[in-house]
Amino acid sequence: MSNDLNIVLFDGVCNLCNSTVSFLIKYDAKCHLHFAAQQTQAGKDIMTNYGIENEQNSVIFIKGKQVYYQSDAIIEIAKLISGWPRLLRYSYLIPSVLRNGVYDIIAKNRYKIFGKRTSCAVPKEEDKNRFL
Repeated sequence: MSNDLNIVLFDGVCNLCNSTVSFLIKYDAKCHLHFAAQQTQAGKDIMTNYGIENEQNSVIFIKGKQVYYQSDAIIEIAKLISGWPRLLRYSYLIPSVLRNGVYDIIAKNRYKIFGKRTSCAVPKEEDKNRFL
């Protein structure tokens, strides 16, 4: 696996997570981001290669050799996208204990609020090259 890819690892059965991936693809006009569901073999291999434990309650962002979790991952991802969502990069101004507290509440309740799929979503044909 190349260290020059920016990889978003997400919960592939989570409706919120899949919607977020679609949102990111829309605002990633320069195709900086690549994606892998944590449940897929590619996702598991990446997690093993980076020494990442089972983190299905967190989005994981790998930029080079650096691994980011929770709200730090969102901030780093926001630096690479365009449009109004890029404003999320300024979330670092909010103390991480508050950012991650809100993140944890949403993450722990995401299946109840947004639902869950029985299997990982299949990407659109035009986006397949963005998925590992």
